[in-house]
Amino acid sequence: MVNEISGPWEALEVEAEDGVLVIRFNRPERLNAMNPVMMRELERVWLAYERDPALRVAVVTGAGDRAFHAGADVATVADPSRDRTSDYDTENRFTPTQLGLSKPVIAAVNGVCAGAGLHFVTDADFAIAADTATFTDTHVTVGQVSALEPIGLLRQVPLGSVMRMVLLGRGERLSAQRAYELGMVTEVVSRDRLMDRALELARIVASNSPTAIRISREAILGSFDQTHHEALRRGFVLLRAHADHHPDAQEGPAAFFEKRPAKWADPS
Repeated sequence: MVNEISGPWEALEVEAEDGVLVIRFNRPERLNAMNPVMMRELERVWLAYERDPALRVAVVTGAGDRAFHAGADVATVADPSRDRTSDYDTENRFTPTQLGLSKPVIAAVNGVCAGAGLHFVTDADFAIAADTATFTDTHVTVGQVSALEPIGLLRQVPLGSVMRMVLLGRGERLSAQRAYELGMVTEVVSRDRLMDRALELARIVASNSPTAIRISREAILGSFDQTHHEALRRGFVLLRAHADHHPDAQEGPAAFFEKRPAKWADPS
């Protein structure tokens, strides 16, 4: 497990400590834009994160001071020699959602977030942003279709605001404060505090029951594909099974009343 996380990495920086995995897009000279190497490495690191029981939560951010992720590298997009298909499941294995991760991800948006970079905001369980961060969808400005990122954004942001970003392209750039108002990010902090705050939140997540977190995410995220009543029924089955059969459901209250850290069972 340790060797999987330690790399080597070319387009990413990856480090792990105390149950927290930090992934940095590492092409600052290209504003951390996506290229085929980064896509392959993201699939590797997400799957390694999923397999490692010692890792409880991931934080994804960008290297350098200017960008979180500037989307697909335009030089790569324009290359007709790339062997591409129209199969969504094959072509998009760089995101936590497409890989079906059962563990949480926090996005720490440290600068420009553009185009395909929005994947990592919509795929995160929640995102926070530096006060200098900006958000834009540049697809139509460079002659590309915007489809996947706005579909993801619709789970968080009103339709009109999503369509405005899509149709205006580079002409619409949201500030961190506006992204907070729309629900794209949950918190805005000063740039120099961003990673400290992201790691603080990640450590809190890592301190909670990993099994309860996994099942809670399953109930919540699975509800998008169900009617309201179906989702409630499914959620009740999941919480009841955990409460009746998993040791964490007894350990949590006991630790609370005894004023001590909980000793969670190995993730299941």
